[in-house]
Amino acid sequence: MKFIPLIKVKSIARAVDFYTCVLDFELKYPADEIDIFSVSLKSNDCECLLTETDGMFGISVMVLVDDVDLLYRKYLKRGLVLPKKENSPVHEKPIDQSWGLREFYVTDEDGNTLRFATAIIK
Repeated sequence: MKFIPLIKVKSIARAVDFYTCVLDFELKYPADEIDIFSVSLKSNDCECLLTETDGMFGISVMVLVDDVDLLYRKYLKRGLVLPKKENSPVHEKPIDQSWGLREFYVTDEDGNTLRFATAIIK
């Protein structure tokens, strides 16, 4: 079984730019035109769909990665800006969580949160 989230965005063009230029996603079907109804993105074994809507926004998706700190630094170099979200240190940098994951969160301009995580090995 594979879980592929559908992420609602206000602007497909802006979202595709963010997910492909700042984060590590690429178009699954690069020959296809960008369509407001559905754009498929992939990154290694991860996939997601973007859809443009003027309705309700905001989902949260956990993305398991090999090295959350390395990924965090790479995204910062690409221009990722993590807003200071009150009472949310995981929106500022990777932190160790009590449930055994090291995580940082990225919330896009449409209110969707990607929770990048690596298992803490002790």
